[in-house]
Amino acid sequence: MRRYAEHGFTPVRRYAEHGFTPVRRYAEHGFTLIEMMISLLIFGMLSAAGAALLSFSVRAQGVTGAKLDDVGALNRLSSALSADLAQASFRATRNEAGDMLPAFTGESGSGPSPMLRLVRGGWSNLDQARRAGEQKVEYRLANGNMERIVYPMLDGAEPLAPSVLLADVREVALRYRVNGAWSDTWQGSAQAPLPQVLEMRLVRGNGIEFRQLFLVGAGYAPKVLEK
Repeated sequence: MRRYAEHGFTPVRRYAEHGFTPVRRYAEHGFTLIEMMISLLIFGMLSAAGAALLSFSVRAQGVTGAKLDDVGALNRLSSALSADLAQASFRATRNEAGDMLPAFTGESGSGPSPMLRLVRGGWSNLDQARRAGEQKVEYRLANGNMERIVYPMLDGAEPLAPSVLLADVREVALRYRVNGAWSDTWQGSAQAPLPQVLEMRLVRGNGIEFRQLFLVGAGYAPKVLEK
């Protein structure tokens, strides 16, 4: 530095005489290839981590949504059965051909025909239509779907389109209890047209089994017929 000073210039002045300063020199040179490669590597790692986190979040949200929808469908089936069975009545009906049907008919479970048929009360008539306050209801398992079928009229009417309450059902088994005894089917009689309890065992497509008990005709007391 002293030698440069004796001749009247400094390193900065010397660089300036050649047309550039150290700052300009470094700016013109920019990043080296190794620095660029390291920067791109770090950017790529951050981008890959962000994409993986986003993908995981989307998958987790989809799985959670599907599980919540399935739990909601199971709860809707339980609520519909509870409401229908609790308001079951002993009103006999007729089919489309005019044949008499018992007030309550129950099969052992899965099969080509409806596994459960009953008449329930408490059918709200919001539009003041000319119909009864009771409704004939059926349940069946079709193509892995638990369906609820309703009739617009009690006697001689054709059913409306079925409503799917629960999908991915492998098997359904029903039992009926009256006075402490269980039965796999129910046809009813004059002395006991309705069972007291219905048991449902439902097996999903993944093998998980659910068991639930339902009260039938809550508060219902059959009349004792005198001989």
